[in-house]
Amino acid sequence: MKRSYLLIFLILVISIIFIGRLFQLQIINGSNYNPTKNSAVKIVYDYPERGHVFDRNGKLIVANQLSYDVMVTPKDVEPLDTLEFCSFLKIDKEDFKKRFAKAEKYARWLPSVFLKQLSKEDFAFLQEKLHKYKGFYIQKRIIRNYPEKSAANVVGYISEVNEYTARNSDDYEQGELIGSWGVEKQYEKILRGIKGKKHLKRNNLNKIIGSFKNGLYDTTALAGKDLTLTIDSDLQKYGELLMTGKRGGIVAIEPSSGEILALITAPSYDPNLMVGRKRKKQSSILFNDSINNPMIDRGLQASYAPGSPFKMINGLIGLQENVVDENFSVYCHHGYRYGRRKNAFMGCHCGITGRPIKLKTAIAKSCNTYFATTYRKIIDKYETSSKGMDAWANHAKSFGLGDFLGYDLPSGQKGRIPDGKYYSDNYDFRWGATTTISNAIGQGEVETTPIQLANVTAAIANRGYFYTPHIVKKIDGQNIDNTNYTIPKKTTIDSQHFTPVVEAMYEVFKTGTGKYSQVKGIEICGKTGTVENFIRVEGKKFS
Repeated sequence: MKRSYLLIFLILVISIIFIGRLFQLQIINGSNYNPTKNSAVKIVYDYPERGHVFDRNGKLIVANQLSYDVMVTPKDVEPLDTLEFCSFLKIDKEDFKKRFAKAEKYARWLPSVFLKQLSKEDFAFLQEKLHKYKGFYIQKRIIRNYPEKSAANVVGYISEVNEYTARNSDDYEQGELIGSWGVEKQYEKILRGIKGKKHLKRNNLNKIIGSFKNGLYDTTALAGKDLTLTIDSDLQKYGELLMTGKRGGIVAIEPSSGEILALITAPSYDPNLMVGRKRKKQSSILFNDSINNPMIDRGLQASYAPGSPFKMINGLIGLQENVVDENFSVYCHHGYRYGRRKNAFMGCHCGITGRPIKLKTAIAKSCNTYFATTYRKIIDKYETSSKGMDAWANHAKSFGLGDFLGYDLPSGQKGRIPDGKYYSDNYDFRWGATTTISNAIGQGEVETTPIQLANVTAAIANRGYFYTPHIVKKIDGQNIDNTNYTIPKKTTIDSQHFTPVVEAMYEVFKTGTGKYSQVKGIEICGKTGTVENFIRVEGKKFS
């Protein structure tokens, strides 16, 4: 009798355990059920059309085109005539083995790209033959096309998702496409859209017998959103034409909004080289070109001594610190002597001797003596050189120098504005204004990027504030509402100090160093500057 009770008790306990486990699997975990883990389910993806990219005037600069990939699911592959199959794909047997081994290493039960981007002719031919080869199928894919063949550094490129990314992401499978540079990378989530999924049921013979759970888990593809850039495509192409055969960058910013109208780097490349089956070979050439470095955006990533344009910053700091005013003047005797040593002399080529030089003329003629004097007054105003340098650096940094500007592109350099700590950490002797005097003329330890200098000019044009430079104007036809790009950033310089500097910048092209660059019918304000920049190739120096 006791044994029968024990048996009934054991049956009840086991039943409760089974019922509890079924409840957990079907009810509690049912909402988190992932059909991809079921070997009886095959998933077919429907890839959405990637968002188009337009310039500010509505000109299409990034479009889409159809591509055809041969996909493979290794565990579904049956014995096949390898030589015949290879002849259809125009590959050899060794190539076949490598590709298949790579697919098996990724996952035997998941599809991956076996051969990408067939031509339309090869696709049409192979489509009729592929039914003979189990485990292989053709999948349509959207790839990029660049009608304007310019602004490669802005639009960027897309590349295949690698094994690491695929294994660590729920959104991507190996072989899918992902933005890897420029706008394509920065706005990947907006441009890529959402891929659709169809879940198909297999029988014990691995044949598709219909929709899994009547399409309960199926989703439809959602196309990516279109972007309208701030770039003017015609201006961009004109700038690239001007930079043919040169190294450097051009940055044009609209001061009233921070919109980047042109972002040119040279040498550059046709963005279509990063598309298609020849992409691997072309990208290898581009990335390994260590002389021209076409994959570096010099407008964002190159950090240079700013030279004479930085004199405007020192002039503004001098006015704000009240160590000079519009009527303060110096005499220039071909340079500025700042010590007793013979080499403690900063030369000057402003060409003005025997008469006083004020701020307006100093900027127009680019007088080193005036700005060396002003810089020294700024640093020496404070009780220690370190405090003076800190005050100077804080003013300069308020223009967006010495740090990332926060623009919506995924690369850049911080540049450098040295402060008191920088010199105290690097010099083991007593230092002062004369030790760092090269900063007065935008050399020494000061470094800026071209986009930072363009932003400084925008801040001067606005009389003391700037908007964070940005490259996207609209998303799906709607103006951006990111406050980082719509709220102005103020400098530490009072607005009244900018008027004499702006007038001096106008004088640069009227009577100063830029007078031979005047354009008839156009009034220009600016500041010329020359700083030697070079590379060495096989021991020879090239500018």
